Amino acid sequence: MRFSYPILLILVFNIAPFTSNAQRTDSGSQEPRPNILLIFTDDQGYHDVSYYGTKDIRTPNIDKITASGMRFDYFYTNSPVCAPTRASLMSGRYPDYVGVPGLIRQNPENNWGYLDPKTILLPKVLKNAGYRTAHIGKWNLGLEHPNLPNDHGFDLFHGWLEDMMDDYWTHRRFDGNYMRLNEKTIDPEGHATDLFTQWSVDYVKEQSKNKDPFFLYLAYNAPHFPVQPPEKWLQKVKQREPGIDETRAKLVAFIEHMDDGIGQVVKALKESGQYENTLIVFTSDNGGHLPSMANNGPTRDGKQSMYEGGLRVPTSIAWPGKIKSATASDQINLTMDLYPTLLQAAGVKIDHTIEGRSFLNTLLGQKPEHENRSLYFTRREGGLRYGGQAYYALRLGDWKLLQNNPHHAMELYNLKKDPLEENNVIAQEPDMYEELNKLLMAHIQKGGKVPWQKPD
Repeated sequence: MRFSYPILLILVFNIAPFTSNAQRTDSGSQEPRPNILLIFTDDQGYHDVSYYGTKDIRTPNIDKITASGMRFDYFYTNSPVCAPTRASLMSGRYPDYVGVPGLIRQNPENNWGYLDPKTILLPKVLKNAGYRTAHIGKWNLGLEHPNLPNDHGFDLFHGWLEDMMDDYWTHRRFDGNYMRLNEKTIDPEGHATDLFTQWSVDYVKEQSKNKDPFFLYLAYNAPHFPVQPPEKWLQKVKQREPGIDETRAKLVAFIEHMDDGIGQVVKALKESGQYENTLIVFTSDNGGHLPSMANNGPTRDGKQSMYEGGLRVPTSIAWPGKIKSATASDQINLTMDLYPTLLQAAGVKIDHTIEGRSFLNTLLGQKPEHENRSLYFTRREGGLRYGGQAYYALRLGDWKLLQNNPHHAMELYNLKKDPLEENNVIAQEPDMYEELNKLLMAHIQKGGKVPWQKPD
C-alpha cells in the first residue's frame, strides 16, 4: 500500500552556523524553566507507530504524546545508523564535524568514530544553566574517558555504553558487560527495556523533591535487533493479529512493550506533579530495520540506507500549555536541530558554533524561521560492503543527491515529483548534479579535518 503526503517546497542555500551567547536568558522571569524528557528509540520505523494508522501495531502512549503536542512528518536523522545520529543529537552538529561519521565500537578494527572530547554536548550546557542532568539507556559515544557520559555533563548515567546488546536479558556484547551506574560496572537482572523504564520512573519521582529543572535523556535500545519481546507481549500480539508473520509479530510486540514503558515514565511525571512543566520529545535514531520487518511507511528502503526510509523517523513533541495539541508540521528538521530548540525552550543561549537551527517558533505556532540551508547525511562503515569508506546524501529543497554505497554511483531525485525515489534523473539534470556535488564536496572537505580515530 502506498501513501502520499505533501512535501513542503523549501528554497535552500548555505547559511552561517548558529551562534549566540551561552547564558541563561530568563533571569528575572517568573515563568519556570521546563523539565525536558528526551525519549530516543533505536531503529524504530517511520510508521511503526499507531498514530499513522498502522493497523497491526498499538502504541497508545506514544500516540498520547503526539495527540497532546505536535507531530513532525518530515523529521530526518543525521545518519542512517545510530552513533552518528546520537553525536548530532548531543552536539547540534553534523556527525563528521565532531568525529563520529560511523559507529563507535569496542573492537578497534571495526570502529569508525571517536567523539572529539572538546565537543560541547547538550547536558553540559544545560547543567551550566542550572539543570540536573541524567542519561538512562544507550550511550554509544565512547567507552572510556574522556568520552563517558559523566565526562560530558551528565550528573547521572545509568545504562549501556556500547552500540547494541546481543541479548536483552543478559546485557552482553561479545561477552562484555557494558552496563554502568556512572562509572561502576553493574549486572542487573531483567529485560533491558524494563530496567531503563524503571530507572527513569525512579529518577522522575526523585526529581520532584528538587526545585531545579531536570533533563532526562532516555535512550532505549529497543527495538534494535535482536528482537526479543517478553513472551506475554508476543502472545498478546499473536492473539490480536491472527495470521501475522512471526518476525513482524516479534517486532510489534517489542515496540508495544517499549511503548508501555514510555507510558509508565509519563505517568510518573503526572503523579509527581511535574508533567505540566515538562517538554517531552519522542523520536528515533534512524529508519527501521527491514530484516526485522519494520514499517517505514511511504518511503524507500530502511536502516543503513540514504534513501528516505533510512533517514525519516517518527517524531512528536509535547509541552503542556505551550504547544497546541493535535497539531502537525511538514517542516523539514534534523536530529541536530533538537539541540538549539531545547536550549531555546530552556532559556539558554549558545556561544559556540553548531549547524543545527532551532524550530521552537514552529512548536509554539509562530512563523517559522526562513529555510535556506542544505542538509547533509553521513555514514562510514567497514566490512566487504563498505570497506571503511564513507557515503553521503545531500538535500537541497526538493532535490536529493545520494550515494547509497561508497562503491555505487551517485543518484539524483526530485522528492516533490518522486517521493519514493524511483526515477534517478542524474543523467537528465547535469546542472543540478554539478551544483549539489559542489556543496557535498565542500562538506566532505570540512568533515575531513576532524579525526575519527582516537589519537595515539
